[in-house]
Amino acid sequence: MNAGTCTQPGCSGTILDGYCDVCGMPGAGGTTAVPAAAASAPPAAPAAPAAPPSAAVGNGAACGQPGCTGALLDGYCDVCGSPAVPGARVAEATALVEAQPLSGQDSTAATAGSRVQSAAIGSKRAGASGSAVTRRTRTGSQRMRSARLGAGLTVVPPEPPVDAAKAIMADPQVPESKRSCSKCGNPVGRSIDGQPGRSEGFCPNCGQSFSFTPKLRPGDLVAGQYEVAGALAHGGLGWIYLARDRNVSNRWVVLKGLLNSGDPDALAAAIAEQQFLAQVEHPLIVEIYNFVTHEGAGYIVMEYVGGKSLKQILKQRMTAKGGAYDPLPVDQALAYILELLPAFQYLHDLGLVYCDFKPDNMIQVGDAMKLIDLGGVRRLDDDESAIYGTVGYQAPEVAEVGPSVASDIYTIGRTLVVLTMEFRGYQGTYLHMLPPVEGTPLFQSHDSLYQLVAKCCAPDPADRFASVDELRTQVLGVLREVVARDRQGTAVTSASSVLFESPATARPITEWSQLPRLREDSTDPQASWLSTISAEDPRQRLTDLQQAPEDTAEVWLARARAGLDLGDPVVARAHAQSLLADDPWEWRALWVEGLAAVQAKDWATAMASFNAVYQQVPGELAPKLALAFACEEGGLPEVAEGLYQTCAATDAAYVAPAAFGVARVRAQRGDAPGAVTALDLVPATSRGYTESRQLRAEMLLSGRSQDIAVLDQAMRTIEASSVAPQVRQQFVVRILSEALPVVTTAKLPDGARIGSVAATEVGVRDGLENALRSLARDAIDLQERVELVNRANGVRNWSLT
Repeated sequence: MNAGTCTQPGCSGTILDGYCDVCGMPGAGGTTAVPAAAASAPPAAPAAPAAPPSAAVGNGAACGQPGCTGALLDGYCDVCGSPAVPGARVAEATALVEAQPLSGQDSTAATAGSRVQSAAIGSKRAGASGSAVTRRTRTGSQRMRSARLGAGLTVVPPEPPVDAAKAIMADPQVPESKRSCSKCGNPVGRSIDGQPGRSEGFCPNCGQSFSFTPKLRPGDLVAGQYEVAGALAHGGLGWIYLARDRNVSNRWVVLKGLLNSGDPDALAAAIAEQQFLAQVEHPLIVEIYNFVTHEGAGYIVMEYVGGKSLKQILKQRMTAKGGAYDPLPVDQALAYILELLPAFQYLHDLGLVYCDFKPDNMIQVGDAMKLIDLGGVRRLDDDESAIYGTVGYQAPEVAEVGPSVASDIYTIGRTLVVLTMEFRGYQGTYLHMLPPVEGTPLFQSHDSLYQLVAKCCAPDPADRFASVDELRTQVLGVLREVVARDRQGTAVTSASSVLFESPATARPITEWSQLPRLREDSTDPQASWLSTISAEDPRQRLTDLQQAPEDTAEVWLARARAGLDLGDPVVARAHAQSLLADDPWEWRALWVEGLAAVQAKDWATAMASFNAVYQQVPGELAPKLALAFACEEGGLPEVAEGLYQTCAATDAAYVAPAAFGVARVRAQRGDAPGAVTALDLVPATSRGYTESRQLRAEMLLSGRSQDIAVLDQAMRTIEASSVAPQVRQQFVVRILSEALPVVTTAKLPDGARIGSVAATEVGVRDGLENALRSLARDAIDLQERVELVNRANGVRNWSLT
């Protein structure tokens, strides 16, 4: 029976059969479940109270639960939380469980597996074979051990962890070339007339004091707890130190300067302002342990992350290339960004912004990533604190309106560009813009990547992605596309989109209704009401939709869809325009406008609309497929072919319609072999496979080639497909009719064939005669039948009968 909620501090479980179903602790007062049979029996005489667990088994004893490695503490296990059970009671309980019959018990899904006879495996099988060996001799398949980085799409080389002791600088000095005033930014501490620059002093321009000498030395004890081991690096707020936490297992920690001020009140205020960072707990974000002071200076105490920053990895690649910039492969850069995006969403959900994202602050350890350096993190509603950022990464509006979710997304886009190319001028000429596409090979070869970073780095913050979650969906899509392109193969998997359904056809696209449909937004305020609109007649549905309690985005889209179903692109576009009037950033309205333009065969408008959608959601394939179709019909076949190829290579659900599109474009320019190659992409499992085989044969015969090898291909294509018998015989007649003059005049190798027909005059005539007579038998029109019989008689082989 249940005894209410668990009384353990912080536990939200429920007492079930005497124990909590979350933490496993017994119910209040040691309440235990009463068996049903006992519940109806007369009350028994009260038994002597049982001794508490701590009285039965002393502290430090091993837990009696099978497989648990914990120890008993105050009567309960410090690992699994189970109460102490003496060895005799364990044996008794085990015997009781083993004695329970397999039948006559309540069948529940949770325990069904324990009630079915199981084949021996593992140690049971090893013991049954007479072997005393109970250790595994194989490690098993590695398929369950995959690197986390890359979302299962690509492989990112792991980065071995760095030994903390080896990371300490032997001679901590700041190069003169990197000494600048923290206030005005002018050079300080530089050499003059051959004399080395001073490491401490005052800025000659603004009078601000500077010091590049470490304030902490090895052996210093900070806050009576952190023993300094040495300096790790010099950052914007001073030196960063490695230390041992003497209060917590001598673990390594990092001390980073917070404020160097002689004003105790200012120091206390600065620490109080930063205390919220200690509440940030996310596996992808470096953990803040403490805030301490030492000799008038404040320090953040944080987790030591023993890996390498992406800036260090880029420097290593440059060194290996002899000093030439060697950017990361695009798929790896996207994988790094994709891994850290949940950390940004976590911060934004807390009302915080990171502010200073760049390759320096991305650390790789093994196949995991960490976002470090929270010194620039601030609250979204903070209008007073100093703003930290890096020139070349910070959004242009930050200086005037402060940081925001949009400015964080801007830094993500800039970082992605720096990781994937040598971004010359990103702190000067292109401080607040991207380099032109025509002069940037990366953007020319990866258009979706360009559209992604272009939206991240849009000059107007409102034009950027609305959230990191929205950005992450598109980064994943672009990564899939890049990986598919690099592999140069046909897509073998399909990924479900949260925005679009799969294409509505596996055959050639000829009309708007065959393009992917928008998925309905279940979070729309009128989603429930819209589910009640079920009229099949689009005119009635449009009338019903006019009665909507509120004109939300989904309501406008439903009205527009009804207009399309009604065959009235003007009505559909009018509703799409109404939605755009409500929300100028609603790209779904542009999708509907594109569909309406296709319906009206207004290809210029269709191309413009679908291209705008593509730029808004660059990781989606639906707008690429739609844009390809519009470009094909609108006179841009080269653009269409490239987009079709991208779709065919990226997602299995798009292979068939995209392959038909490529074949159509190539056939129009007279490239029959290229069209055949495209049609070969359609898999045999596709609903469009039969049609692709028929078109393949058409392409092979389009040049009326008298090449026996080509005719053989065409015949084999038809014979191996499931086309209708009449269509099959029509193709046989065409193929063998072209083959007949060849086999009667040319010398062919012995054994040459045209499909199942011998490439000889006798063989071809027999095959052609049989095909013609088969068509004659199925002909309905008498005149047609007579004509086919006459043709059959005209090609038959001579005989004595």
